[in-house]
Amino acid sequence: MTADLPRLRRAHALAHRAEIETGPAGASAGLPEKAVQFGTGAFLRAFIDVYLDDANGRGAFNGRVVAIASTTSERDRLFREQDGLFTLVTEGLEDGVPRRSTRLIGAVSRALSAADDWHAVLACACNPWLELVFSNTTEVGITLDEGEPADLTPPRSFPGKLTRFLYERARTFAFADSKGVAVIPCELIESNGDRLRETVLTLADRWELGAAFSSWVTRAVPFYNTLVDRIVPGSPPRNEIDGLWEQLGYRDELITVCEPYRLFAIQGDESARRRLSFAAAAPTIVIAEDIAPFRERKVRLLNGAHTIIAPLALLAGCRTVADAMGHDLVGPFVRRVMLEEIVPSLAMLPRDAETFAHQVLERFANPFIKHALLDITLYQTTKLRVRVVPSIVGYAARTGRAPAALALGFAAYLLFMRDDAVERFAGRPVPSDVKADAIRALWRHAGEDDGALVNVARSACADRTLWGEDLTSIAGGGFADLVADLLVRAARNGVAGALESHLAAATL
Repeated sequence: MTADLPRLRRAHALAHRAEIETGPAGASAGLPEKAVQFGTGAFLRAFIDVYLDDANGRGAFNGRVVAIASTTSERDRLFREQDGLFTLVTEGLEDGVPRRSTRLIGAVSRALSAADDWHAVLACACNPWLELVFSNTTEVGITLDEGEPADLTPPRSFPGKLTRFLYERARTFAFADSKGVAVIPCELIESNGDRLRETVLTLADRWELGAAFSSWVTRAVPFYNTLVDRIVPGSPPRNEIDGLWEQLGYRDELITVCEPYRLFAIQGDESARRRLSFAAAAPTIVIAEDIAPFRERKVRLLNGAHTIIAPLALLAGCRTVADAMGHDLVGPFVRRVMLEEIVPSLAMLPRDAETFAHQVLERFANPFIKHALLDITLYQTTKLRVRVVPSIVGYAARTGRAPAALALGFAAYLLFMRDDAVERFAGRPVPSDVKADAIRALWRHAGEDDGALVNVARSACADRTLWGEDLTSIAGGGFADLVADLLVRAARNGVAGALESHLAAATL
């Protein structure tokens, strides 16, 4: 019975080293806190925390990270109860052979809640050992909160929290250049470091924090643009956790599943190599003066494909990305949208893009990774704008035609937003997507006839506020025409019927 298993704690891990594949975790124990990360979620655990743990094992970083929960969650409590430890489960195919490995990650020293322990968060800013600040707050995290007042404790937005954090550090060390920290955001937006710096400086000006602070940030705090790539579904499915705990011999509420592949691209020069010691000798970390090619191929092919297929696959009855890849209709659709529409939309060399696309298709088909499609729909509308709309625009610009597969995915997104309520998938509510309120409003005022569906499609496509583009202008209006036609088909015949017609037409 798993209820009888001990909870993962450092004492238990040390007592059972022979039974637990610890990896470098032991090398991280007792090291000073040299980093903070805004976020406690699965991605940072399986990415940043693993890189830091690896670096400690090589003697390249020699520090631990404080995880700061930016939003209300239980993860900060779980980190405290587990002494900062968690188990990483890496699952994938190696030379066609399924392999699973487990290891403890020990790079997290502790976790704090910004909501409940803001004074302790600010105390971290005063730590003389501190070198690095990481973040992963999704695409909506690096935005300027226009109405955010200066006196909130804690500040409401992530940039607000970071501004106050840096201000506390600057004042504590009398604006000394030597106490500047490197800020390394992991949000999947273009020029994420530049945008975060700009937002911090804007808040510093609005909050009247002084010229000395703004000058210190500009002079002593580098903000690096980055690109991160690893598929991290997070927790294993509930029906698998007990079995994993039995194998491990302990209960771990933070157990984290990921694929073997990972890439961390950081835009910087030789000074960045010297400053970012954790990156030394890490074969999957690239420091380059131009990371745009890495970003474009990853965001458009991997994240863009995830985003465009998730609503369609859910409506076709799939639950995970692997389900979608094995589906008779959705699987061929995924291959078509990637190889025939997203690849041609990219500015990079077609052969390089196609090679990466085939790698992504293999990663999507990883039988171990239970990546829930419903989880991918978090902030779906914002993700469409960032990850998919550039492919729609790029394909039309390069071919003169509207992309039919992307149009079907867009129509499925609209249909997915029709029923606003209510635990439609596996008893779970649809994840948050505030930007989609504009689409839901169109449905609430729409009738049931085909003309009403066409109206929804055209009005949605024309919303420049949502997409940064008037999509009714793409390919001379051809994209909006396709979306309208496909929305009618999907609403009348089901997504499966629309997929069948689409794939049949593609083979003619």
